Amino acid sequence: MNKQKSNGKLGILVAGGPAPGINGIIHSATIEAINNGIEVIGIYDGFQHLMKGKLVGRPLEINDVSRIHLKGGSILRTSRANPTKSPHLLKNCGEALIESGVNYLLAIGGDDTAYSAYRVARYAEENLGVKIQTVHAPKTIDNDLPLPEEIRTFGFETAREVGTRIVMNLMTETLTTHRWFLIVAMGRKAGHLALGIGKSAGATLTLIPEEWGGNEIRLQEVADILVTSMLKRRAEGKPYGIAVVAEGVIEQMSHDDLKILDHLPRDEHGHLRLSELNFSDILKHKLLRDLEDLGIKMRIINKDLGYELRCADPIAFDIDYTRSLGEAAVEFLRKGGSHATITIQQNQVVPLPFDEMMDPETGRTEVRTVNIDSFVYRSAYKFMIRLKPQDAKDELLLARMAGQTNLTLEEFKARYGYLIDLADRPF
Repeated sequence: MNKQKSNGKLGILVAGGPAPGINGIIHSATIEAINNGIEVIGIYDGFQHLMKGKLVGRPLEINDVSRIHLKGGSILRTSRANPTKSPHLLKNCGEALIESGVNYLLAIGGDDTAYSAYRVARYAEENLGVKIQTVHAPKTIDNDLPLPEEIRTFGFETAREVGTRIVMNLMTETLTTHRWFLIVAMGRKAGHLALGIGKSAGATLTLIPEEWGGNEIRLQEVADILVTSMLKRRAEGKPYGIAVVAEGVIEQMSHDDLKILDHLPRDEHGHLRLSELNFSDILKHKLLRDLEDLGIKMRIINKDLGYELRCADPIAFDIDYTRSLGEAAVEFLRKGGSHATITIQQNQVVPLPFDEMMDPETGRTEVRTVNIDSFVYRSAYKFMIRLKPQDAKDELLLARMAGQTNLTLEEFKARYGYLIDLADRPF
């Protein structure tokens, strides 16, 4: 189209971890903006360069983004740089955007990204006298942003699909080689991804932090649940299986059990760098020690599942969803909107104001966790092969499980009986 008088300039940036569908947002937002006379500039590496007072990026035209929605990753890259650490950094970001003529800002990311965009725009208006309208496109494969329960965050469905296919392949491996696989799946605060992968792939069992209801998790209890699942399978003549554990379990775990956590570096937003702690290794070694104490030698293969999922090419759901979401974000800005997360609910655009979603001082939002009272969770739990409260009265089963070990039935009950004495749990 022939360019007329500019109707402003849209800056697009991506922050936080990658998720399938980022390029779909960039694609549709750019096209919608240009078709309405708005210039577009893609900002590289999130807030990283803006915090130094520079806007490092490139102008975007329709030809630049015409097919990128089919690909994973981010053509604008991403970073976890946090401008909210000081007023100086907020000032640098505001001045860099203003100097570049950006009056609309689309921030693609999680809750930290939404808060950063909000604080930068608020600083620019209150201290630099320039209004920058902001909108946030919610992104996380963890699916844990505080959106209405039926709304998936983009990237989640692709991550679940790719993760499920990996675990399905490993399921065939277990059947072929009679080994156990221990999979730790991404999900810092919530178990949506682990549960989605575990149930879809037909894993033997899946452990998510929500089972503990916010209480401190002990490493020994996690190990005991996994060991008794293995014993239950062995009692059925099946010395193999797959356990999927959400990485959020370690976030909630007692530091007395994992003292190394105190020495782990944290990212710019204060989160533990879970990728630098091989939780699956720690859990595997604990399991092997406990099994050896029971007189059982077993081979366990551990795998951390995460980076394989984040930059995968999006499936049709996420392509469709992000193309709509990017267009909706620009339409929201064009109509004068600002400081909101854009969502699509019941096929309609519904902006959620930042100040209703987050604590304005901390920038933290309420985490959307798995509802273990829901039919979806109860159904997943029903399929799991693990020691359950209803097994308390099955003396024959408990005797067969004890028979796999060097414990008597009474010793076995004394050791693991607490796992089936869980009447206070909702499941």
